[in-house]
Amino acid sequence: MYKFANQFAGTRVPLIYTLILITMAPQQLIKSMTSDTVLHQIADHIFSSTRLTPEQGIYLYDHAPVGYLGYLANHIRESRHGDRTYFNRNFHIEPTNVCLYTCTFCSYSRLIKKRSEGWEYTIDDILDIVKKYDDQPVTEVHIVGGVLPQYDLEYYTTLFSKIKAHRPELHIKALTPVEYHYIFKKAKISYQEGMEAIKASGADSMPGGGAEIFHPEIRDQIAGGKCSGEEWLEIHRIWHKLGQRSNATMLYGHIENSMHRVDHLTKLRDLQDETGGFQTFIPLKFRNKGNEMSHIAESTTVEDMRMYAISRIYLDNFDHIKAYWPMIGRESAQTLLAFGVNDIDGTIDDTTKIYSMAGSEEQNPALSTADLVKLIRAVGRKPIERDTLYNVINDYTDTVFEDDDKYKGYIGLPVTQ
Repeated sequence: MYKFANQFAGTRVPLIYTLILITMAPQQLIKSMTSDTVLHQIADHIFSSTRLTPEQGIYLYDHAPVGYLGYLANHIRESRHGDRTYFNRNFHIEPTNVCLYTCTFCSYSRLIKKRSEGWEYTIDDILDIVKKYDDQPVTEVHIVGGVLPQYDLEYYTTLFSKIKAHRPELHIKALTPVEYHYIFKKAKISYQEGMEAIKASGADSMPGGGAEIFHPEIRDQIAGGKCSGEEWLEIHRIWHKLGQRSNATMLYGHIENSMHRVDHLTKLRDLQDETGGFQTFIPLKFRNKGNEMSHIAESTTVEDMRMYAISRIYLDNFDHIKAYWPMIGRESAQTLLAFGVNDIDGTIDDTTKIYSMAGSEEQNPALSTADLVKLIRAVGRKPIERDTLYNVINDYTDTVFEDDDKYKGYIGLPVTQ
């Protein structure tokens, strides 16, 4: 019932009709939510697995009720994954938060003239962090950070090689095209040469960061100076053609509109048609604390639901949609499991500051495996531990943890006569 109720959040369907609606065929049910014939046609496209056009994508953003979107997104999610919800055991390393770039949305980075407020790790510092996890069953280290001259190609190829020498099975998911673009430019080599060197040094996959909004009308305002949208896509294209996988993101909820969002999603969808190298799409919510865009109100929970649902509906060639719980909050992540999401990232272990510094609900983002499993099971989904490439490690659907049957304390109930 939880999933069903969430799909109708924001609609005018009275609860008294819930049981009647459950018995309706999907096509009938979706058409009962709206009288808009364009939305009826879009739903028909979804049920017949027909790709939506950009115009239809924009129409969804501008006109679709959130309950309608949730129902369609959940239909796709359950058609592909059933109730399976993925997570992994990972930790983050951020080599530095000092950066040459001045993105207006960023609360994390510090300019060189204020580098005393930040941190700059050496290779040995980072290896010490990796070694702290030697006795833990983590499967992934996620490495991203600021852009500085000393963090060059030699630094990162040496770092990746040393991590692999120390713990060969640890998957290295590292650096965004923003970082690679600068590193290769400084080294005076092509993207192709650079990515080949990165692969040879031990990097296994790429995260999706730095995408922001591809459309130059918005990108130039919020992230001017760093790699363009086309350059971001080209680096992923080369990485995919080297046989490697990556993720993709979009920063939403600031000064962009529905056209900019759909333009972004379309470019990702087109590249995925070409390479098939993307695994997961992660919508990233703009947070407005401590940055130059603090005057812009953050998106509402309902708008977040719309964003995730439309991502699932429009990106028909992406296998997974992820809600990054340290950014969106664990309760929102639970809700979004009814809006197309089938992955909530990993344990994190309080090793990232990117969103906590921007005012996210999760100021110390860390969840144990048991915490994540219970979070997923609480909303009727099946928790599946995966590795970075979505190979199943453990199915926790029926796992009983030590504290599951512990005495939780007496709860007094009122006595009625």
